[in-house]
Amino acid sequence: MGPRVAALTSIMPTGEPQTTVVWCDFDGVCVRINTMRGFRKEKNMRINPKVTLLCYDPRQPLRSLEVRGVVVAMTEEGAMEHLDGLALLYTGKTPYFGNCVAAELRATELPVLCRIFPLHITTLDARRKEETKR
Repeated sequence: MGPRVAALTSIMPTGEPQTTVVWCDFDGVCVRINTMRGFRKEKNMRINPKVTLLCYDPRQPLRSLEVRGVVVAMTEEGAMEHLDGLALLYTGKTPYFGNCVAAELRATELPVLCRIFPLHITTLDARRKEETKR
C-alpha cells in the first residue's frame, strides 16, 4: 500500500473554505497531519477546528475517503519526529528539513502536529457503485 493523496479543507476567518494538499497518517484514533506555525491552515484550525480531509489512493482512483472532523490537539511536541516520519512515508527520505525542503528552513519554520478526530466518514468505491456513510 503506500501513502494516500490527501487534501485538507479548513475555514478562513471570512467563512470561505481553504484547501491544501497535506501528508497524513492515522494513529488508531485520529488522523494526524503536520503544518508549520503561522501557515494559513494552522491559523484557520486554531480559529475554527472543524475540517474535512479528502483522501484517495492514486492507484485506485475510483475509491475515496472523506473524513469530517474536529481538530482536538495542535502541538509542537513530537511534531518534528512526526514530520520526519511522514517525509519517509511520502518521499522515502528523511529528515524533512534537508531532504524534502531546504535545510535552512529549519531555522524559520516550526512544525505543528495536528490531531483530527473523525466525526463523520464517507467512503466511495465507484467500482461497485455504492457509497458508505458512517
